[in-house]
This record gives sequence, structure tokens and C-alpha cells, in this order.
Amino acid sequence: MVPRVWSLMRFLIKGSVAGGAVYLVYDQELLGPSDKSQAVLQKAEEVVPPAMYQFGQYVCEQTGLKMPQLPAPAKFNFHIRDTWNSGIITVMSALSVAPSKAREYSREGWAYLKERTK
Repeated sequence: MVPRVWSLMRFLIKGSVAGGAVYLVYDQELLGPSDKSQAVLQKAEEVVPPAMYQFGQYVCEQTGLKMPQLPAPAKFNFHIRDTWNSGIITVMSALSVAPSKAREYSREGWAYLKERTK
């Protein structure tokens, strides 16, 4: 019974993280025009490192642990417009191949199980 509870908890946590990511992408309109996406990424680049630092300080205060100073994050200097099409092509290619790959992996799994049960 306990393994089922843990499996359910992991599924719920993963589902909520995935749902939160989808909501964030929708809310910030990252799938809209590339100019808007670029602005959101620049905003995240400015906001996320200080937030991570503050969270680290909070954890240190609460636990009494000392965290080493991390190096500054790398600056990403690229435009979404330059890589957008290749990203879309890659995702669509993976989605189009997914059903046949799932069938192939299912067959391999059945063959493996049949071999192990003999």
C-alpha cells in the first residue's frame, strides 16, 4: 500500500510542476510573438538569480547550513527569432515519431517480459 501512495504522490507532484510550467508559459504569453518572448526571457534573466540567492539565504538561516558562493550565471545573448523555427521543427518531429516509437518500445518490452517469464 505504501509504494502506491508514494507513486501517487510523485505523480501528483510531477503533474503539478508540469501544469505550473504550462500555465506559466500561457500566462507570460511565451508562445506569442518572438519580441514578447525575448522580453520575458530578459525579465527572467534579471529576476531569477536574485530570487535564487534570497532563497539560498533563507535556507541557510533556517537550517544553519553554510552554502558556498556560486559563480554568476552565464549570460545568454541570443534572439528567440533565430532559433524558434529549429525548435518548432524538432518538437514537431519528435511528436510525429512518438506513436511509432511507443509501439516499438512496447514490442521490445513485451519481448523482454516473455523472455524473462520463460
